[in-house]
Amino acid sequence: MQRLVSALRRLPGVGEKSAARLAYFLLGAPDELIGELSDAIARIKTDTVICESCFNLGVHSPCAICANPSRDTACVCVVEEPADLSSIEQSGSFKGLYHVLGGALSPIDGMGPETLRIGELHTRVQGGGIKEVILATNPNAEGDATAHYIADRLKNTGVTVTRIAYGMPLGGDLEYADHVTIGRSVENRRTLE
Repeated sequence: MQRLVSALRRLPGVGEKSAARLAYFLLGAPDELIGELSDAIARIKTDTVICESCFNLGVHSPCAICANPSRDTACVCVVEEPADLSSIEQSGSFKGLYHVLGGALSPIDGMGPETLRIGELHTRVQGGGIKEVILATNPNAEGDATAHYIADRLKNTGVTVTRIAYGMPLGGDLEYADHVTIGRSVENRRTLE
């Protein structure tokens, strides 16, 4: 039991209590659930590949998004991680292609431009056919630094470089929002039609 709790604690966002709760749940879970979970964990490394075009995770390369002929190949959305790509896909609002960087610039953590897939993005843009690059990095210091670095790197390529807007969440109250979110909401305002 302690071995399982220790292993579960190594997962991101799982503390001592959560790990113990999961371990006790698994102890009482049906054998078929344990089998499914065990099989899924064992196969995640062998059945997952990185797309040669966008660096997303999938079962084939190119991935299902890159291989889809109905996607807009002239527009590429740059994200930090595959989970970010998944969130945008779930919104159903973007019909172009993606480019997964594999993180954000963070010199303290040893993440410089050479450790991210920025060079591959530049090569992809220089290959032609791309008209717009949307920078959808996280709205934090590292994400902003990454977006500015990429914009600077792509400024002489002839492509339009845009950044996703930030603002108030739907259903949010101004009273409870932080000043940065409110400020960005005002800056990114648009005309009502």
